[in-house]
Amino acid sequence: MQSVSIIGIGRLGGALALALTRSGFVVENLIFRRSETAAAIANKIPNDPKLIDSTAAVDLKTDIIFITTPDPEIEAVALKLSNVLTGRPFVFHTSGSLSSKILYKLREIGCETGSIHPLISVSDPFRGANRFEGTYFCIEGDDAAVKLAGEIANTLGGLPFTIDTRFKPLYHASAVTASGHLVALFDAALEMIAACGVKNGVKILLPLVRSTVANLETQTTGEALTGTFARADAYAFRRHLESMEQNVTDGARNIYLELAARSLALAELNGANAGDIATIRREISIAKRKSE
Repeated sequence: MQSVSIIGIGRLGGALALALTRSGFVVENLIFRRSETAAAIANKIPNDPKLIDSTAAVDLKTDIIFITTPDPEIEAVALKLSNVLTGRPFVFHTSGSLSSKILYKLREIGCETGSIHPLISVSDPFRGANRFEGTYFCIEGDDAAVKLAGEIANTLGGLPFTIDTRFKPLYHASAVTASGHLVALFDAALEMIAACGVKNGVKILLPLVRSTVANLETQTTGEALTGTFARADAYAFRRHLESMEQNVTDGARNIYLELAARSLALAELNGANAGDIATIRREISIAKRKSE
């Protein structure tokens, strides 16, 4: 199988190192900033990969190189590699928002370059290594790199798809909204339920979130919408606002108002009462002006 070097052994880099090893790739080099994390990952890889400090300028003689560093470092890593590589490996970065164009220095020396972004939340490398099965991988770049990236995704049990390079930032904004912002939204919901004197809000609200996600697997967003705004219930909306004004921060209240407007648009498509929708929209506008 093909040999691999991974630059940046954090959550995603570590997860990829473990998953690729299990899938038959030979992970030869782990380039790290934190030696403890890299050593813990290397300890799980049977062929005993080399641990290389990220400050070293080393010619990585492998078939594939993954750059899994934070986004602001990718261009500098690519420049460094372009000055030391003697071979012409495939080089991928794993940024969601940057396109493969950031690897232009490596393309100039003859490397096939691309990006491969697993659309999954990886909070630590060991759990993350088990989550690639069934995950969608967004890939783009040079033709040969896209072909190989698709093969890598398939080998990991994933599902590759491609987008136009210019849409990478928008694609990533979508991912952040669906995942990172979901966490922020859940945090606002926890603030509200904690203000009710409830101490185990996570346990209470998580089954509700899971049931909503399950609905989205088989229904459109409009069909999956339930609750106050699906019914265009102006009276419940007013009660919500009155209680939030007295018990939660403006930040949590403003999140509720912004999403209320979006929910109403879905309810309108589903045929909710037009008069009730208009009433709630007016009251949302009034409430927003009060918070300005």
